[in-house]
Amino acid sequence: MMTFSRIAWGACCCLCLLSGCGRGGAGAVAGDGFALPEIPAVITLPEERAAYLGRHFWDRYDFADTALVFSGEVTEQAFANYVQVLGLLAPEERKTAVGNLLDRALETDSVVFGRFADLFDKYLYDPNSPMRDEELYIPVLEHVVSSPRVPEAEKILPRDRLAWALRNRAGTRAADFTYTLASGATGTLYGVKADYTLLFFNNPDCPACKRMREEISASPLLSGWIGQGRLRVLAVYPDEDLTAWRNYRNDIPPEWINAYDASLALRDGELYDLKAIPTLYLLGRDKTVLLKDCLSVGQVIAFLEREQASDQS
Repeated sequence: MMTFSRIAWGACCCLCLLSGCGRGGAGAVAGDGFALPEIPAVITLPEERAAYLGRHFWDRYDFADTALVFSGEVTEQAFANYVQVLGLLAPEERKTAVGNLLDRALETDSVVFGRFADLFDKYLYDPNSPMRDEELYIPVLEHVVSSPRVPEAEKILPRDRLAWALRNRAGTRAADFTYTLASGATGTLYGVKADYTLLFFNNPDCPACKRMREEISASPLLSGWIGQGRLRVLAVYPDEDLTAWRNYRNDIPPEWINAYDASLALRDGELYDLKAIPTLYLLGRDKTVLLKDCLSVGQVIAFLEREQASDQS
């Protein structure tokens, strides 16, 4: 069974190649015999080595070997390491790397293509994946949707997922919506005034929501910025059981905006992709998305720490 410690080992091997150690990597492996490409010694810059590794990661892989393709011990572990390499690439290089892999799979047969498409879904899209990353998933969807080799019937789901992935993407303005408070008063996302807004979609009976709420409250940085008014937390319940919401509303810190969506537009409309609860969006002053669909409070803290360091420099 594949473990994340073994994934980490393979990733370390990849990073070693990127840093230039172990050059002449003809014998370099990413675990269980998966051979990494040999990066030419003349390529010395880490970003250029990463680009080469991304483009040629699967060069020594036998796509025609069905047993290998469906091996969790070899293929899936190598794929997990490949995903970590994708995260190091510039957007255009990432598109090239993803296209190379999918085209190789398509050229073999539909079964092999389906296997790698499933792996992309499992690692980059599944809400339970610790490696879920929409920015890495977007070039996969774009390539599938634009490929003349993929039948139109098989593009329906990827096309729908791509539309959702591009909605509220980092760098764009978040979709505005109206929320309702316990008093019956209403407000809008765009009406929240602060340098940063932390949009926290949550449910009352969700243990992960409770943990996330406690982590936000326990963070000295977040608590400090909330106290200063630099950061506002808008906690939104998107479902219809208001009895459950009212029963737990006192658990929300009083300095947060604790609201629900009376219209159910968030759940039933096409404003936000709420496939996973809880989820966090960090927005700037003009409600530009800085972080989308965060998996952890730590991601938010790390981002704001960088912002704070930049302000102080």
